[in-house]
Amino acid sequence: MKLTFKLSLAGLRRFFLVLLIVFVSGSVGYLIGNKNFRPNSKESVRIDRTVPADKPLEFSLFWQVWDDLNRLYVDRINLNSTNLIYGAIQGMVGAAGDPYTIFLTPQQNKESKEDLSGSFGGVGIELGYKDRTLAVIAPVSGSPAEKAGVQPGDLILKITDPEKKIERETESLSLPEAVSLIRGQKGSDVTLMLARKTIEKPFEVTLKRDTIVVKTVELKLQANKCLQDGSSDLIDCTIPVIKVSRFGEKTDLEWDKAVAEIQRLKKEVKYFPGIVLDLRNDPGGFLDQAVNLASDFITSGPVVWQQNNNGEKTSYAVSRTARLAGMKLVIVINEGSASAAEILAGALDEKADATLVASQKSIDKVGILPEVEIKNDDNDQTNDKQLLKAIELLTNINSS
Repeated sequence: MKLTFKLSLAGLRRFFLVLLIVFVSGSVGYLIGNKNFRPNSKESVRIDRTVPADKPLEFSLFWQVWDDLNRLYVDRINLNSTNLIYGAIQGMVGAAGDPYTIFLTPQQNKESKEDLSGSFGGVGIELGYKDRTLAVIAPVSGSPAEKAGVQPGDLILKITDPEKKIERETESLSLPEAVSLIRGQKGSDVTLMLARKTIEKPFEVTLKRDTIVVKTVELKLQANKCLQDGSSDLIDCTIPVIKVSRFGEKTDLEWDKAVAEIQRLKKEVKYFPGIVLDLRNDPGGFLDQAVNLASDFITSGPVVWQQNNNGEKTSYAVSRTARLAGMKLVIVINEGSASAAEILAGALDEKADATLVASQKSIDKVGILPEVEIKNDDNDQTNDKQLLKAIELLTNINSS
């Protein structure tokens, strides 16, 4: 199976989403700037209601409801035209039936940019969906969520914030909406109602928001024993484990530091078994960052192809000298690995001879599939079987 089809079904969906968001957000901004639509609850609103020739006349129903709402709604003086327009757009996009196809308001777009910049006010939770229910992909290390015991896989059923006058059940809530509700000023509180497999009834956790600084790339050097190829003698070895938590604005710089450390280590040790790349619970991010990271292992040619709804393809070739080419590589993924993380894992699987280790669950239904399936014990968070298996594959020591 070619990489193109793997990614078009799962990984690239979120990339196309970015294009959709930019287009829709830009269109609304253009209308506001040209005063065809002036969202203001206190003043008159001028809107061009002309139906374009290529659009159905049934759109007049929208204006009928708009007029009835402004005429009959009991608290119409507090109706906010901006919110009505944004709500209508969100409803239209949501009707596509895909939780990853969304419209971002300017505030939500701002929060999304903060997320990729790596610093924001919040509780430190990677959000996603599990069976179409808002869920915790992973708590950020050292965050209020982690300290309070929030776990990967927890379902978020309700978000409450009395100070912001918020009490929302999460059914039909988009990711940007959920992010907007959970984030807030440092020192303020937000309460989440969670459901967990190991607990019979839903329960509430109140979290105090803090400044969340997310480091997207972390390198740990794992001391171990290895068997050299063709030898039966155990020797001391060091295995670099690179954890990539997302692909944001600072990923490239943080990755460069990790690569420099690996290159230094390789020169100093007698035996270098290879690298573990941990992409578990990585929700993705900027496509170009995934291409850059892949280019450190792939010497030439395309990393990924983008295919639009007309069947037209665009290739993204390697973007740098492959500083880590030829090194043995094991990649760890799980059901939380998505978007750019899937692209990177798939590209390295096919073009850098990487071995994929993952849990038994599929990634986004039809995502990247592993060669080695290992399931962690939900009741023993201290024993990371997936990571241990990845290290075992590099040490040449079979623990079974």
